[in-house]
Amino acid sequence: MMESIRNIYCVGRNYGLHAAELGNEVPDEPMIFTKPTHALAAIQGQPITLPGDRGEVHFETELVLHVGADYKPGMTVNQLIDKMALGIDFTLRDVQSVIKKKGQPWLPAKGFLNSAVITEFHAFPGFDEVKQTEFSLLRNGVEAQRGNIQDMIFNFQVIVDYIAKHYGLGKGDIIYTGTPAGVAAVSSGERMELLWGNELFGEFTIQLV
Repeated sequence: MMESIRNIYCVGRNYGLHAAELGNEVPDEPMIFTKPTHALAAIQGQPITLPGDRGEVHFETELVLHVGADYKPGMTVNQLIDKMALGIDFTLRDVQSVIKKKGQPWLPAKGFLNSAVITEFHAFPGFDEVKQTEFSLLRNGVEAQRGNIQDMIFNFQVIVDYIAKHYGLGKGDIIYTGTPAGVAAVSSGERMELLWGNELFGEFTIQLV
């Protein structure tokens, strides 16, 4: 499945409380950035290696959508999305702070190797059904983040329509849909567990090098 992924789109500042915790303004349209496919790291029980020499590395837990068909105007999310996963958009926060001040692209802070961690994909049950379940991140057994897509600033339909209009959207693309509040820096050896409701979607340990 990972080999068939084409584009990795990410939505920034899509939960109001997360924008507030970082002192950012709430956007008036979706903030879209991309990651290289080389950033993908499938959770398969192995430690996830991240840079340990470029300042703090923050976790940002997100619901990830898999596009199962080429977008055509008027398509609904339920027609377009076939699978979903949980993922972490890892961010070099100190690097991001510097490049934001300089007005430079986010790639150095967001696109490094293993910055797009992802669980196995599961069937997408439909937009209304997904709203009934919360996703969460446990850090060493303690809840660190919890989110529900009902709290998004821009919902799935707005996101897919916007990406398709401005960048194109087709089969094999994936979308990291934004993170709720609670992001923080990681340390080596920490155990991370991604849950959909009470179901464990994936777990791994952090290795900073």
